[in-house]
Amino acid sequence: MAKILIKNIKSLLQVGEDFPKYVAGPAMKTVPAIEDAFLALEDGVIVAYGPMSEWGGITDWRDLEIIDAEGCFVFPAFCDSHTHTVFAASREEEFVDRINGLTYEEIALKGGGILNSAGKLANMSEDQLFEEALVRIERMKSYGTGAIEIKSGYGLSVDAELKMLRVIKRLKNEAGIVIKATFLGAHAFPKAYKEDHEAYIKLIIEEMLPKIAEEKLADYIDVFCERNYFSVDEMTRILQAGKQYGLIPKVHVNQFSVLGGVKAAIECGALSVDHLEECDEADLAALKDSGCMPTLLPGCSHFLSIPFGNARGMIDSGLPVALASDFNPGSTPCDNLGMIFSLGCVKMKMTPEEALNALTINAAYAMGLSNTHGTISLGKTTPVILTKKIPSLAYIPYAFGDVHVDRLIGGIIENNLEC
Repeated sequence: MAKILIKNIKSLLQVGEDFPKYVAGPAMKTVPAIEDAFLALEDGVIVAYGPMSEWGGITDWRDLEIIDAEGCFVFPAFCDSHTHTVFAASREEEFVDRINGLTYEEIALKGGGILNSAGKLANMSEDQLFEEALVRIERMKSYGTGAIEIKSGYGLSVDAELKMLRVIKRLKNEAGIVIKATFLGAHAFPKAYKEDHEAYIKLIIEEMLPKIAEEKLADYIDVFCERNYFSVDEMTRILQAGKQYGLIPKVHVNQFSVLGGVKAAIECGALSVDHLEECDEADLAALKDSGCMPTLLPGCSHFLSIPFGNARGMIDSGLPVALASDFNPGSTPCDNLGMIFSLGCVKMKMTPEEALNALTINAAYAMGLSNTHGTISLGKTTPVILTKKIPSLAYIPYAFGDVHVDRLIGGIIENNLEC
């Protein structure tokens, strides 16, 4: 039995028992902590914690690793509940287009954006997609990410969407991290279906979904509900079809416009609604006590120079908020949740405690991992972050140019390969 003892922890954060599934409103300002603490793990499972003054010493030295964390913080690994980690190539040429004045929507209308990524992915093998994604995931782990949701959506054909999802399934088995797979065939309309949306929706519902279910390739289903993409009615049809195969909705809504997608997604049983750069009072009212997690993506807002989600208003109105990277080659080429932590504080006026809650307990909820991740509690199997020596939690978003993670410790990889 492999045992790890972390002792002399400056501050053990997000620790305790009987946590709620997520925290909302004023509760987001609180992060339970034990100062001058220890944490014990056995075979990746959290088995004990407390103040050093209550530590009973070592009774069994066999297979024991001792880590002295003097001056360091320990808290649960970040959960990244919204990523597009499997892709074929970067899109820095579009970055230059935006510098020269084009908007994201204008680039998409001339064949860039999602369709650009889809074209590149079609010509790449599963093995190469896997190897490149594996490198990205190793980097994400070095930033403190201990669980990742990965979407398809750069395929946009039956074969290419299945290829992406098979790569994600292989990553579940080999990447050494908990991964959730999301089917996002409704990411954009392929050029061949630009004038025939109904035919592509039928392709998703009648051909893609049955094959995905047969191969058990996805946990969730997503739709990009936005102007020039999928309407609210189209989103609803696709989500309801996915639910027939046991896929839980997690959706892109309100990135550029308010269309009524938030309320419709909640009515479809969405676990989370993501983006929300644009939100009205009706959206906030619909989210209240819905069990649907508002997930904000400040890296996207920063990179595209679009409004940031109103985290402050949401929290002050009593809502929960999660943060995620939206890591992708077009609108957010950033997989560092430490940077997302900082953007949440600087651009969204979240306190460091609120941002930590948004990246741990609330993000774990947004990807269905509340029982294993998000808090340091007895029996949980989350990896934990050991920071470098830092003076305070606030130093992490404050010193945004540094990586403050020393390493991830522990954790059990329990990927359900029978999705």
